[in-house]
Amino acid sequence: MRARSISHTGTAVLIAVLAWAGVAGALVSQHVFDMQPCPWCTVQRLLYLLAGLFALLSVPVTQSSLRARALLLVAGLLSAGALAAALYQHFVAAQTSSCAFTAADRFMMATGLDEMLPYVFKATAACDEANAPMLGVPYSLWSVALAVVLLVLVARGLARAGVRT
Repeated sequence: MRARSISHTGTAVLIAVLAWAGVAGALVSQHVFDMQPCPWCTVQRLLYLLAGLFALLSVPVTQSSLRARALLLVAGLLSAGALAAALYQHFVAAQTSSCAFTAADRFMMATGLDEMLPYVFKATAACDEANAPMLGVPYSLWSVALAVVLLVLVARGLARAGVRT
């Protein structure tokens, strides 16, 4: 199969839409419903935004099959990172009342994103507070579900691009 098939394009666009919709939902939760993000939440936002970007970069017609697969693979690795961050948030960070100056804090401060785009990337809550339930499910588990869906779609996109997964 070739990377430029309709199914590859549709899958890549779906990955981007879902990843970015997850971030949009988090921003609505933050700015409309006052569910403030923790450091691990902001890292997940960055990973989802980048996963969507790399998925979309795999779509242009001018790219070779190998390049499209590589970009989709990067989207998958970013989604796996978001999955790891969400699991860490749920099982480790949310179990303590303070998660200040964790690796997530240091990473976001090093990038400067928390100062450049504070309405998206500034952590303003402790990890236990940020893991509040939404529809009865902890916020971090919603992120786990999104990451798993993205990983399945990446695997599908790679398979449609001619790579066995």
